[in-house]
Amino acid sequence: MTIAERIFAEVRSLPERQARAVLAFVSSLKARRSDSGSSRPDMSVFDQFGAVYDGSFNRDELYDRKVLR
Repeated sequence: MTIAERIFAEVRSLPERQARAVLAFVSSLKARRSDSGSSRPDMSVFDQFGAVYDGSFNRDELYDRKVLR
């Protein structure tokens, strides 16, 4: 018997309210798994702006811009 079959057998014997709670729990596990699927966030949405960020910056240069003077 697989784990899914064992879970199904256990849930079948539960009252409807508790079975719904199990279903909600499984749904939350699946959502959590899909959220943490990638270790790095998808930054492709920022590609349309044409900016390049290499992961480092010089703080002095950041505050020494013409627009801030």
